[in-house]
Order: sequence, then C-alpha cells, then structure tokens
Amino acid sequence: MRSAPKLRTREEVQRDFDRRGISIRSWALRNGVDPMVAAHVVSGRSKAKRGEAHRVAVLLGIKEGVIEAAQGAMQEA
Repeated sequence: MRSAPKLRTREEVQRDFDRRGISIRSWALRNGVDPMVAAHVVSGRSKAKRGEAHRVAVLLGIKEGVIEAAQGAMQEA
C-alpha cells in the first residue's frame, strides 16, 4: 500500500524556494503555470480550489488532488 506524501505548508514551500535560491516566477515558468497564480497560491491569497491555482497547489505539495491532463485523462498527484 502506498502512503500519501506529507503535505507542505505555504511557509515550507516559501522556505524551500529561499533555500534553493529560486523565485516563484522561475518555478512557475518551468512548470508551465502562470507566475501570478503561483505567487497567489504560495502567499495564501488564493484558496487554490479550482483551475490553475488547484494545479499549482498540487504540484507544490500544498494540497492533495488530481490534475486533469489537457486530453481529459486524470492523473493523481
């Protein structure tokens, strides 16, 4: 049985960016997401319930969720 990965807090994500010396913007561009949406998710201005904000939160490990691929298939993250 696969155990669920530990979710990270927004503060842990920001500390990780600081530790690695990368910006939210550069991470977002490398991951194909809008930098402003990523910044809003990390800062807590977005609840990340739907759309691209949901995708960002799942990619960052802030929340569990499923990311739908463009073709309609579903992926668990």
